[in-house]
Amino acid sequence: MLEVKQLCCVRDDRVLFDALTFSLSPGDLVQVEGPNGAGKTTLLRIIAGLGLADSGEVCWQQQTITQQRDVFYRNLLFLGHTPGVKRELTAFENLSHAMQMHGSYDSDAIWQALAKVGLAGREDIPAGQLSAGQNRRVALARLWLTDRRLWILDEPLTAIDKQGVKVLEAVFERHVNQGGIVLFTTHQDMFVDHPLLRRIRLGAQ
Repeated sequence: MLEVKQLCCVRDDRVLFDALTFSLSPGDLVQVEGPNGAGKTTLLRIIAGLGLADSGEVCWQQQTITQQRDVFYRNLLFLGHTPGVKRELTAFENLSHAMQMHGSYDSDAIWQALAKVGLAGREDIPAGQLSAGQNRRVALARLWLTDRRLWILDEPLTAIDKQGVKVLEAVFERHVNQGGIVLFTTHQDMFVDHPLLRRIRLGAQ
């Protein structure tokens, strides 16, 4: 369903990756690994259509994502390093806005999602008054509110405690068991020795 074909990326005269090729299918849970500077974030942004490779292509359902951006983005949920949360809006308002942008709205589902990420009782506090970890949880609550098939998550565990990691592991596993795809990076331990997890290793050149 998602194919990465012969990707090459050079930054500041340094080759981050070259001829990188792999494919992801429904039910895949894949972690991109590598040392700092290996190009993990760059790779995820290229796959999400937010950055450009020097050569190669990314395909969704056998067509390049540039040929069918609307279709691809209707199937993509991307969470990057920054949580993408509006500081002046409350946690509830942030999620309401995100759902309405995607053509759906369910207030009960929003309350439940915030409870699942440990923000019960903080739903009406402006995001600017929440901690970095709490803002990350607001962003992650979107995982319970989306039907997007492809999740691309860059360091989703930033500022998340051990209990939060277990909660995320459960929602990742549920998504892939329902035929979704999860591609992520993390510096924390996650899915240790899990039979579903596949790893893609990038090495600094």
